[in-house]
Amino acid sequence: MNLTTYLPNNGLSEQNSQLLEAALTMAENAGRIHMKYFRTAGLEQTTKLNDSDVVTIADKEAEAFILTYIREHFPSHGIISEESGKSHDEREWRWVIDPLDGTTNFSAGLPTFSVSIALEHHGEAVLGVVFAPYLGECFYAVRGCGAWLNGKAIHCSCKTELSKSVVATGMPYDRNDNPDNNLAEICRMALCVRGIRRMGSAAIDLCYTAAGFLDAYWELNLNRWDVAAGQLVAREAGVIVESIRSDRNHSILASNPTLHAAMRNVLFDNPT
Repeated sequence: MNLTTYLPNNGLSEQNSQLLEAALTMAENAGRIHMKYFRTAGLEQTTKLNDSDVVTIADKEAEAFILTYIREHFPSHGIISEESGKSHDEREWRWVIDPLDGTTNFSAGLPTFSVSIALEHHGEAVLGVVFAPYLGECFYAVRGCGAWLNGKAIHCSCKTELSKSVVATGMPYDRNDNPDNNLAEICRMALCVRGIRRMGSAAIDLCYTAAGFLDAYWELNLNRWDVAAGQLVAREAGVIVESIRSDRNHSILASNPTLHAAMRNVLFDNPT
């Protein structure tokens, strides 16, 4: 799968086109590394914070490829990456990387996982790529230019009724130790929507909301690398992406505009 064939033919500046091509190249190669290890016997894996926080050899090899590529092609750029942390992250240009989002799915042999790559300029995302290699789905966006899935422009859903909507969420890694763990919100939401899905990859959740496959998504206590690329894809597809907590890291609600108020009412337990 050659992701650079999905580059838009027009509408991008030469600089944006070159940067997006680089991000697509990195994502494609990270995806190849994912697939080399996916569903292999004896997959090398360890845990970080607890048994729910998994890291595999695929995370590490994909990250190593991406970091090497950035340092060779963009030596003046900073980096924030899940497994390696920060490197000159105060610089004007900064890459934000999750080399394997959905590692728990990946390690269990479930196909919903992705690589997420964003480029920020002065702290604001200017392009984002989310590639799910097993699914063959590449989402990408350039700020002010729109969002695409495998070369086709995407837009969020037009649902107006929460009762007919399918939404997604996730659970924080500290859910066993912290009672502020999204369970109460899930229980309230389950009574108001057609269905709740737990995809297991924040990047995919955001992109599926962008494409209208999901109508909304919320989650607590995410990290910058989980959401940097997906948020841009979602916003460029018409999704409202809002920070809903100031005390739980990156906690967001992403929704099509017509459902946003209703989603807020349920999440914050406000009577409608």
